[in-house]
Amino acid sequence: MEKPLYIAGLDIGTTKVACIVGERKENGKINILGYAKTESTGVKHGMVFNIDETVTAIQRAVEEASNQSNIRIKSVNVGIAGRHIRSLCHHGQMIRETPDKTITMDELEKMRDEAFKIAIEPGEEIIDVIPQEYIIDNESDIRNPKGMIGLQVEANYHVIIARVDSVRNIMTCINKAGLEMEHLILEPIASARAVIDDDEREAGVALVDMGGGTTDIAVFHDNILYHTAVIPFAGNVITDDIHKGCLIIKKQAEAIKVQYGSAMATENRTDEYVSIPGIRGSQPKEISLQNLASIIQARVEEILDCVNMEIQKVNPVHKLISGIVLTGGGAMLKHVQQLAEFKTGMNVRIGYPDEYLSNENVDELKSPIYSTGIGLVLEGIKRYEHEILVNKRQPEIFEENEEPAEPEEDVVTEPVNPKDKDGFIKKILSRLIHNINDIDQNIE
Repeated sequence: MEKPLYIAGLDIGTTKVACIVGERKENGKINILGYAKTESTGVKHGMVFNIDETVTAIQRAVEEASNQSNIRIKSVNVGIAGRHIRSLCHHGQMIRETPDKTITMDELEKMRDEAFKIAIEPGEEIIDVIPQEYIIDNESDIRNPKGMIGLQVEANYHVIIARVDSVRNIMTCINKAGLEMEHLILEPIASARAVIDDDEREAGVALVDMGGGTTDIAVFHDNILYHTAVIPFAGNVITDDIHKGCLIIKKQAEAIKVQYGSAMATENRTDEYVSIPGIRGSQPKEISLQNLASIIQARVEEILDCVNMEIQKVNPVHKLISGIVLTGGGAMLKHVQQLAEFKTGMNVRIGYPDEYLSNENVDELKSPIYSTGIGLVLEGIKRYEHEILVNKRQPEIFEENEEPAEPEEDVVTEPVNPKDKDGFIKKILSRLIHNINDIDQNIE
Protein backbone atom coordinates (compact mmCIF):
# COMPACT_ATOMS: atom_id res chain seq x y z
CA MET A 1 0.00 0.00 0.00
CA GLU A 2 1.20 3.52 -0.85
CA LYS A 3 2.13 5.55 2.21
CA PRO A 4 -0.58 8.14 3.03
CA LEU A 5 0.24 11.72 2.08
CA TYR A 6 -0.77 14.37 4.61
CA ILE A 7 -0.55 18.05 3.68
CA ALA A 8 -1.35 21.08 5.85
CA GLY A 9 -2.48 24.51 4.71
CA LEU A 10 -2.12 27.58 6.94
CA ASP A 11 -4.22 30.60 6.01
CA ILE A 12 -2.91 33.61 7.97
CA GLY A 13 -5.69 36.11 7.36
CA THR A 14 -6.72 39.47 8.74
CA THR A 15 -9.74 38.12 10.62
CA LYS A 16 -8.75 34.48 11.15
CA VAL A 17 -5.88 32.02 11.13
CA ALA A 18 -7.04 28.69 9.76
CA CYS A 19 -5.11 25.41 9.72
CA ILE A 20 -6.36 22.50 7.63
CA VAL A 21 -4.83 19.01 7.42
CA GLY A 22 -5.79 16.95 4.39
CA GLU A 23 -5.05 13.50 3.07
CA ARG A 24 -4.69 12.82 -0.64
CA LYS A 25 -7.20 10.29 -1.97
CA GLU A 26 -6.79 8.10 -5.04
CA ASN A 27 -9.68 9.77 -6.90
CA GLY A 28 -7.99 13.17 -6.90
CA LYS A 29 -9.99 14.43 -3.94
CA ILE A 30 -8.86 15.11 -0.39
CA ASN A 31 -10.17 14.05 2.97
CA ILE A 32 -9.87 16.74 5.64
CA LEU A 33 -8.63 15.05 8.81
CA GLY A 34 -8.49 18.14 11.01
CA TYR A 35 -9.26 21.84 10.77
CA ALA A 36 -9.36 24.82 13.09
CA LYS A 37 -9.64 28.58 12.92
CA THR A 38 -8.75 31.13 15.55
CA GLU A 39 -9.16 34.88 15.74
CA SER A 40 -6.39 36.84 14.05
CA THR A 41 -5.39 40.08 15.77
CA GLY A 42 -1.82 40.53 14.53
CA VAL A 43 -2.53 40.89 10.80
CA LYS A 44 -3.79 43.92 8.86
CA HIS A 45 -4.58 43.95 5.15
CA GLY A 46 -2.90 40.57 4.77
CA MET A 47 0.41 41.63 6.38
CA VAL A 48 1.78 40.69 9.80
CA PHE A 49 1.94 43.68 12.17
CA ASN A 50 2.29 41.88 15.50
CA ILE A 51 4.58 38.84 15.58
CA ASP A 52 3.64 37.56 19.06
CA GLU A 53 -0.13 37.73 18.51
CA THR A 54 0.19 36.03 15.14
CA VAL A 55 2.40 33.27 16.56
CA THR A 56 -0.13 32.62 19.32
CA ALA A 57 -2.97 32.38 16.79
CA ILE A 58 -0.95 30.00 14.63
CA GLN A 59 -0.11 27.78 17.60
CA ARG A 60 -3.73 27.54 18.68
CA ALA A 61 -4.97 26.70 15.18
CA VAL A 62 -2.23 24.13 14.57
CA GLU A 63 -2.72 22.57 18.00
CA GLU A 64 -6.43 22.03 17.44
CA ALA A 65 -5.96 20.73 13.89
CA SER A 66 -3.25 18.38 15.17
CA ASN A 67 -5.52 17.07 17.92
CA GLN A 68 -8.40 16.48 15.51
CA SER A 69 -6.30 14.74 12.88
CA ASN A 70 -3.96 12.94 15.27
CA ILE A 71 -1.19 14.04 12.90
CA ARG A 72 2.01 15.65 14.07
CA ILE A 73 2.26 18.77 11.91
CA LYS A 74 5.86 19.58 11.02
CA SER A 75 5.57 21.87 7.99
CA VAL A 76 2.84 23.91 6.37
CA ASN A 77 1.90 25.45 3.04
CA VAL A 78 1.36 29.12 3.85
CA GLY A 79 -0.77 31.64 2.00
CA ILE A 80 0.45 35.17 1.32
CA ALA A 81 -1.47 38.29 0.27
CA GLY A 82 -1.23 42.01 0.97
CA ARG A 83 -0.94 45.32 -0.80
CA HIS A 84 2.79 44.73 -1.34
CA ILE A 85 2.17 41.87 -3.80
CA ARG A 86 2.70 42.60 -7.49
CA SER A 87 3.25 40.50 -10.59
CA LEU A 88 4.88 40.80 -13.99
CA CYS A 89 5.42 38.77 -17.15
CA HIS A 90 8.85 37.47 -18.09
CA HIS A 91 10.14 35.82 -21.26
CA GLY A 92 12.94 33.30 -20.88
CA GLN A 93 14.88 31.30 -23.43
CA MET A 94 17.75 28.85 -23.81
CA ILE A 95 19.73 27.21 -26.62
CA ARG A 96 20.06 23.49 -25.98
CA GLU A 97 23.45 21.77 -26.25
CA THR A 98 21.84 18.49 -27.35
CA PRO A 99 19.01 19.43 -29.74
CA ASP A 100 18.76 15.87 -31.07
CA LYS A 101 17.72 14.59 -27.62
CA THR A 102 14.36 15.04 -25.97
CA ILE A 103 13.68 17.96 -23.62
CA THR A 104 13.82 16.92 -19.96
CA MET A 105 12.15 18.26 -16.83
CA ASP A 106 15.60 19.16 -15.46
CA GLU A 107 16.16 21.51 -18.39
CA LEU A 108 12.77 23.15 -17.91
CA GLU A 109 13.41 23.57 -14.19
CA LYS A 110 16.82 25.16 -14.80
CA MET A 111 15.19 27.57 -17.20
CA ARG A 112 12.52 28.41 -14.64
CA ASP A 113 15.17 28.90 -11.95
CA GLU A 114 16.79 31.57 -14.12
CA ALA A 115 13.57 33.57 -13.95
CA PHE A 116 14.06 33.89 -10.18
CA LYS A 117 17.21 35.89 -10.91
CA ILE A 118 15.67 38.71 -12.95
CA ALA A 119 16.18 42.27 -11.74
CA ILE A 120 13.48 43.68 -9.46
CA GLU A 121 13.11 46.68 -7.16
CA PRO A 122 15.27 46.90 -4.00
CA GLY A 123 13.52 45.45 -0.96
CA GLU A 124 11.55 42.96 -3.06
CA GLU A 125 11.94 39.26 -3.77
CA ILE A 126 10.42 36.79 -6.19
CA ILE A 127 8.25 34.27 -4.37
CA ASP A 128 6.94 32.27 -7.32
CA VAL A 129 7.48 31.77 -11.05
CA ILE A 130 4.59 30.09 -12.87
CA PRO A 131 5.03 28.85 -16.47
CA GLN A 132 2.33 30.02 -18.89
CA GLU A 133 3.38 28.57 -22.25
CA TYR A 134 6.47 27.36 -24.11
CA ILE A 135 7.79 28.04 -27.60
CA ILE A 136 9.96 25.38 -29.29
CA ASP A 137 11.85 26.55 -32.41
CA ASN A 138 9.22 29.26 -32.99
CA GLU A 139 6.28 26.87 -32.51
CA SER A 140 4.15 28.52 -29.82
CA ASP A 141 1.27 27.55 -27.52
CA ILE A 142 3.02 24.48 -26.11
CA ARG A 143 1.99 23.66 -22.54
CA ASN A 144 4.31 20.75 -21.73
CA PRO A 145 7.42 20.44 -23.92
CA LYS A 146 8.84 17.49 -22.00
CA GLY A 147 9.80 14.74 -24.45
CA MET A 148 9.86 17.03 -27.49
CA ILE A 149 12.95 17.72 -29.62
CA GLY A 150 14.21 21.20 -30.44
CA LEU A 151 17.14 23.59 -30.41
CA GLN A 152 15.67 26.78 -28.95
CA VAL A 153 13.29 26.67 -26.00
CA GLU A 154 11.43 29.80 -24.90
CA ALA A 155 8.90 30.30 -22.13
CA ASN A 156 6.52 32.94 -20.82
CA TYR A 157 6.29 33.14 -17.04
CA HIS A 158 3.99 34.83 -14.55
CA VAL A 159 6.33 36.17 -11.87
CA ILE A 160 4.97 37.00 -8.40
CA ILE A 161 6.89 39.52 -6.30
CA ALA A 162 6.55 40.50 -2.63
CA ARG A 163 8.24 42.79 -0.14
CA VAL A 164 11.17 41.13 1.62
CA ASP A 165 10.16 42.38 5.07
CA SER A 166 6.60 41.05 4.71
CA VAL A 167 7.87 37.62 3.67
CA ARG A 168 10.42 37.58 6.51
CA ASN A 169 7.71 38.46 9.06
CA ILE A 170 5.62 35.50 7.92
CA MET A 171 8.62 33.16 8.06
CA THR A 172 9.49 34.44 11.54
CA CYS A 173 5.97 33.64 12.75
CA ILE A 174 6.12 30.14 11.25
CA ASN A 175 9.51 29.41 12.81
CA LYS A 176 8.55 30.81 16.22
CA ALA A 177 5.49 28.57 16.14
CA GLY A 178 7.82 25.57 15.81
CA LEU A 179 7.00 24.87 12.17
CA GLU A 180 8.71 24.82 8.81
CA MET A 181 7.41 26.49 5.66
CA GLU A 182 6.93 23.98 2.86
CA HIS A 183 5.71 26.48 0.24
CA LEU A 184 4.68 30.14 0.22
CA ILE A 185 1.65 30.36 -2.07
CA LEU A 186 -0.21 33.42 -3.32
CA GLU A 187 -3.67 33.16 -1.80
CA PRO A 188 -5.80 33.75 -4.94
CA ILE A 189 -3.93 30.90 -6.63
CA ALA A 190 -4.80 28.64 -3.70
CA SER A 191 -8.45 29.75 -3.64
CA ALA A 192 -8.73 29.17 -7.38
CA ARG A 193 -7.43 25.63 -6.92
CA ALA A 194 -10.36 24.92 -4.57
CA VAL A 195 -13.31 26.52 -6.40
CA ILE A 196 -12.50 26.64 -10.14
CA ASP A 197 -12.41 23.64 -12.47
CA ASP A 198 -10.41 23.04 -15.66
CA ASP A 199 -13.30 23.89 -17.98
CA GLU A 200 -13.63 27.34 -16.43
CA ARG A 201 -9.88 27.93 -16.65
CA GLU A 202 -10.02 26.98 -20.31
CA ALA A 203 -13.01 29.22 -21.12
CA GLY A 204 -11.67 32.18 -19.15
CA VAL A 205 -12.56 33.06 -15.57
CA ALA A 206 -11.69 35.55 -12.84
CA LEU A 207 -11.36 34.34 -9.25
CA VAL A 208 -12.31 37.04 -6.73
CA ASP A 209 -11.68 36.17 -3.08
CA MET A 210 -13.21 38.79 -0.76
CA GLY A 211 -11.60 38.13 2.61
CA GLY A 212 -11.31 40.17 5.77
CA GLY A 213 -8.37 42.41 4.89
CA THR A 214 -7.81 41.95 1.15
CA THR A 215 -9.69 41.14 -2.03
CA ASP A 216 -7.56 38.76 -4.09
CA ILE A 217 -7.85 38.29 -7.85
CA ALA A 218 -6.57 35.66 -10.28
CA VAL A 219 -7.50 35.65 -13.98
CA PHE A 220 -7.23 32.52 -16.15
CA HIS A 221 -7.71 31.82 -19.84
CA ASP A 222 -6.77 28.76 -21.92
CA ASN A 223 -5.69 27.13 -18.65
CA ILE A 224 -3.07 29.87 -18.22
CA LEU A 225 -2.75 32.21 -15.25
CA TYR A 226 -2.59 35.63 -16.91
CA HIS A 227 -3.00 38.09 -14.07
CA THR A 228 -3.01 38.30 -10.27
CA ALA A 229 -3.72 41.27 -8.03
CA VAL A 230 -4.41 42.08 -4.37
CA ILE A 231 -6.77 44.93 -3.43
CA PRO A 232 -5.93 46.11 0.12
CA PHE A 233 -9.47 46.35 1.47
CA ALA A 234 -12.39 43.98 1.91
CA GLY A 235 -14.69 42.84 4.72
CA ASN A 236 -12.96 44.71 7.55
CA VAL A 237 -13.42 48.04 5.78
CA ILE A 238 -17.14 47.32 5.43
CA THR A 239 -17.32 46.60 9.16
CA ASP A 240 -15.47 49.84 9.90
CA ASP A 241 -17.93 51.79 7.73
CA ILE A 242 -20.86 50.33 9.69
CA HIS A 243 -19.10 51.09 12.97
CA LYS A 244 -18.67 54.76 12.01
CA GLY A 245 -21.91 55.21 10.08
CA CYS A 246 -24.18 53.66 12.70
CA LEU A 247 -22.19 54.83 15.77
CA ILE A 248 -21.86 51.35 17.26
CA ILE A 249 -18.84 49.38 18.44
CA LYS A 250 -16.96 47.20 15.93
CA LYS A 251 -18.05 43.93 17.50
CA GLN A 252 -21.68 44.92 17.01
CA ALA A 253 -20.96 46.20 13.51
CA GLU A 254 -19.46 42.84 12.48
CA ALA A 255 -22.37 40.94 14.02
CA ILE A 256 -25.11 42.86 12.23
CA LYS A 257 -23.16 42.79 8.96
CA VAL A 258 -23.01 38.99 9.08
CA GLN A 259 -26.58 38.45 10.30
CA TYR A 260 -28.55 41.25 8.65
CA GLY A 261 -26.26 42.81 6.06
CA SER A 262 -27.12 43.07 2.38
CA ALA A 263 -25.15 44.37 -0.58
CA MET A 264 -28.24 45.93 -2.18
CA ALA A 265 -30.25 48.55 -0.31
CA THR A 266 -33.30 48.17 -2.59
CA GLU A 267 -33.78 44.60 -1.32
CA ASN A 268 -34.72 45.88 2.16
CA ARG A 269 -37.96 47.54 3.22
CA THR A 270 -37.91 50.97 4.83
CA ASP A 271 -39.75 49.69 7.91
CA GLU A 272 -37.22 46.95 8.80
CA TYR A 273 -35.08 47.67 11.85
CA VAL A 274 -32.65 45.84 14.10
CA SER A 275 -32.17 46.74 17.75
CA ILE A 276 -28.58 46.98 19.07
CA PRO A 277 -28.09 46.68 22.88
CA GLY A 278 -26.77 49.81 24.55
CA ILE A 279 -23.39 49.96 26.28
CA ARG A 280 -23.36 49.67 30.09
CA GLY A 281 -27.11 50.01 30.48
CA SER A 282 -27.69 52.80 27.96
CA GLN A 283 -30.74 52.75 25.69
CA PRO A 284 -30.78 50.25 22.79
CA LYS A 285 -30.12 51.68 19.35
CA GLU A 286 -32.39 50.94 16.41
CA ILE A 287 -30.79 50.72 12.97
CA SER A 288 -32.67 50.69 9.68
CA LEU A 289 -31.74 47.63 7.62
CA GLN A 290 -32.06 49.72 4.48
CA ASN A 291 -29.57 52.26 5.82
CA LEU A 292 -27.29 49.39 6.86
CA ALA A 293 -27.47 47.96 3.33
CA SER A 294 -26.75 51.40 1.85
CA ILE A 295 -23.50 51.60 3.83
CA ILE A 296 -22.50 48.08 2.78
CA GLN A 297 -23.46 48.61 -0.86
CA ALA A 298 -21.38 51.78 -1.19
CA ARG A 299 -18.21 50.02 -0.05
CA VAL A 300 -18.85 46.81 -1.99
CA GLU A 301 -19.38 48.85 -5.15
CA GLU A 302 -16.01 50.52 -4.58
CA ILE A 303 -14.34 47.11 -4.16
CA LEU A 304 -16.06 45.80 -7.30
CA ASP A 305 -14.92 48.84 -9.29
CA CYS A 306 -11.32 47.96 -8.35
CA VAL A 307 -11.97 44.31 -9.24
CA ASN A 308 -13.41 45.28 -12.62
CA MET A 309 -10.41 47.50 -13.33
CA GLU A 310 -8.04 44.56 -12.71
CA ILE A 311 -10.12 42.17 -14.80
CA GLN A 312 -10.20 44.60 -17.72
CA LYS A 313 -6.41 44.43 -17.90
CA VAL A 314 -6.92 40.93 -19.35
CA ASN A 315 -10.56 40.69 -20.49
CA PRO A 316 -10.33 42.81 -23.68
CA VAL A 317 -7.67 40.42 -25.04
CA HIS A 318 -8.89 37.14 -23.56
CA LYS A 319 -12.65 37.02 -23.14
CA LEU A 320 -13.74 35.48 -19.85
CA ILE A 321 -16.61 33.25 -20.93
CA SER A 322 -17.05 31.78 -17.43
CA GLY A 323 -17.23 35.24 -15.86
CA ILE A 324 -16.39 35.66 -12.18
CA VAL A 325 -16.23 33.15 -9.34
CA LEU A 326 -16.72 35.00 -6.05
CA THR A 327 -15.51 33.32 -2.86
CA GLY A 328 -14.22 34.16 0.64
CA GLY A 329 -16.17 35.54 3.58
CA GLY A 330 -17.41 38.49 1.54
CA ALA A 331 -19.17 36.11 -0.84
CA MET A 332 -21.58 35.22 1.98
CA LEU A 333 -23.10 38.72 2.01
CA LYS A 334 -26.70 38.68 0.84
CA HIS A 335 -27.25 39.90 -2.75
CA VAL A 336 -23.52 40.35 -3.40
CA GLN A 337 -23.77 38.08 -6.44
CA GLN A 338 -26.48 40.26 -8.01
CA LEU A 339 -24.55 43.45 -7.30
CA ALA A 340 -21.35 41.98 -8.78
CA GLU A 341 -23.19 41.03 -11.97
CA PHE A 342 -24.66 44.53 -12.23
CA LYS A 343 -21.33 46.29 -11.64
CA THR A 344 -19.16 44.11 -13.89
CA GLY A 345 -21.64 43.05 -16.58
CA MET A 346 -20.39 39.48 -16.28
CA ASN A 347 -21.84 36.21 -15.07
CA VAL A 348 -21.06 35.66 -11.40
CA ARG A 349 -21.33 32.54 -9.26
CA ILE A 350 -20.41 31.89 -5.63
CA GLY A 351 -17.45 29.53 -5.28
CA TYR A 352 -17.77 26.75 -2.69
CA PRO A 353 -14.70 24.57 -1.98
CA ASP A 354 -16.60 21.30 -2.13
CA GLU A 355 -15.71 19.84 -5.52
CA TYR A 356 -12.45 18.26 -4.34
CA LEU A 357 -13.63 17.24 -0.87
CA SER A 358 -14.42 13.60 -0.19
CA ASN A 359 -17.85 12.62 1.09
CA GLU A 360 -16.54 12.12 4.64
CA ASN A 361 -16.08 15.86 5.21
CA VAL A 362 -18.51 17.99 7.21
CA ASP A 363 -20.66 20.66 5.59
CA GLU A 364 -18.93 23.46 7.52
CA LEU A 365 -15.81 23.01 5.38
CA LYS A 366 -17.82 23.70 2.22
CA SER A 367 -18.21 27.36 3.22
CA PRO A 368 -16.45 29.99 1.06
CA ILE A 369 -14.49 31.13 4.14
CA TYR A 370 -12.41 27.92 3.88
CA SER A 371 -11.62 28.27 0.16
CA THR A 372 -8.08 29.52 0.73
CA GLY A 373 -7.23 26.94 3.42
CA ILE A 374 -8.51 24.01 1.37
CA GLY A 375 -6.85 25.45 -1.71
CA LEU A 376 -3.52 25.57 0.13
CA VAL A 377 -3.83 21.82 0.81
CA LEU A 378 -4.69 21.09 -2.84
CA GLU A 379 -1.91 23.33 -4.17
CA GLY A 380 0.49 21.81 -1.65
CA ILE A 381 -0.29 18.33 -3.00
CA LYS A 382 0.21 19.53 -6.58
CA ARG A 383 3.62 21.02 -5.76
CA TYR A 384 4.62 17.94 -3.75
CA GLU A 385 3.90 15.74 -6.75
CA HIS A 386 5.87 18.12 -8.99
CA GLU A 387 8.85 17.87 -6.62
CA ILE A 388 8.75 14.09 -6.90
CA LEU A 389 8.69 14.40 -10.69
CA VAL A 390 11.60 16.84 -10.81
CA ASN A 391 13.76 16.00 -7.79
CA LYS A 392 12.93 12.31 -7.33
CA ARG A 393 12.42 12.81 -3.60
CA GLN A 394 9.59 12.51 -1.12
CA PRO A 395 9.78 15.24 1.52
CA GLU A 396 8.56 14.12 4.94
CA ILE A 397 5.60 16.35 5.71
CA PHE A 398 3.99 14.77 8.77
CA GLU A 399 4.31 12.16 11.43
CA GLU A 400 1.43 10.51 13.23
CA ASN A 401 0.97 11.47 16.86
CA GLU A 402 0.85 7.85 17.99
CA GLU A 403 2.14 4.53 16.71
CA PRO A 404 1.15 4.06 13.05
CA ALA A 405 -1.75 1.80 12.17
CA GLU A 406 -1.19 -1.69 10.83
CA PRO A 407 -0.20 -1.67 7.12
CA GLU A 408 -3.47 -3.25 6.02
CA GLU A 409 -5.56 -0.56 7.71
CA ASP A 410 -6.49 2.46 5.60
CA VAL A 411 -6.91 4.85 8.53
CA VAL A 412 -4.71 6.97 10.76
CA THR A 413 -4.36 6.32 14.48
CA GLU A 414 -7.15 6.84 16.95
CA PRO A 415 -7.91 10.39 18.17
CA VAL A 416 -6.14 11.79 21.22
CA ASN A 417 -7.65 10.52 24.48
CA PRO A 418 -9.92 13.29 25.90
CA LYS A 419 -8.50 12.62 29.40
CA ASP A 420 -5.08 13.68 28.16
CA LYS A 421 -6.28 16.84 26.39
CA ASP A 422 -5.71 19.32 29.22
CA GLY A 423 -2.18 18.14 29.74
CA PHE A 424 -1.55 18.34 26.02
CA ILE A 425 -2.73 21.94 25.83
CA LYS A 426 -0.44 22.98 28.70
CA LYS A 427 2.52 21.35 27.02
CA ILE A 428 1.75 22.98 23.66
CA LEU A 429 2.42 26.47 25.03
CA SER A 430 6.08 25.68 25.60
CA ARG A 431 6.58 23.29 22.69
CA LEU A 432 4.12 23.25 19.79
CA ILE A 433 3.87 19.57 18.96
CA HIS A 434 4.66 16.54 21.12
CA ASN A 435 4.62 12.85 20.64
CA ILE A 436 1.54 11.61 22.50
CA ASN A 437 3.46 8.72 24.04
CA ASP A 438 5.98 11.16 25.54
CA ILE A 439 3.16 13.23 27.00
CA ASP A 440 1.58 10.18 28.62
CA GLN A 441 4.89 9.37 30.29
CA ASN A 442 5.26 12.95 31.57
CA ILE A 443 1.73 12.94 32.98
CA GLU A 444 2.36 9.67 34.79
